Amino acid sequence: MVKGREGERIRLYVRGTILGYKRSKSNQYPNTSLVQIEGVNTREDVGWYAGKKLAYVYKAKTKKKGSLYRCLWGKVTRPHGNTGIVRAKFKSNLPPKTMGARVRVFMYPSNI
Repeated sequence: MVKGREGERIRLYVRGTILGYKRSKSNQYPNTSLVQIEGVNTREDVGWYAGKKLAYVYKAKTKKKGSLYRCLWGKVTRPHGNTGIVRAKFKSNLPPKTMGARVRVFMYPSNI
């Protein structure tokens, strides 16, 4: 262990915010979600996050497998526009209540 780091938590993810579904003027496409990643402001920055895993972690009322916490997994597919917003596909579509919620953007798998 590195000296001076004892007891310090190391985060292996970056925070993001779920903005909503991909949409046009009259249709929305719930199979693709839009996510704003903290600190990502240009289309070029998004390139590093392409293919990275996402996790939406939430708390339920009933226990499953000994835990109240559940997780929906997804991955970053491509940029959306020029301002650093990304498109993401989740294993099962995100419910509408997740809009505005936090999501974890993990630093793996590495695409270097």
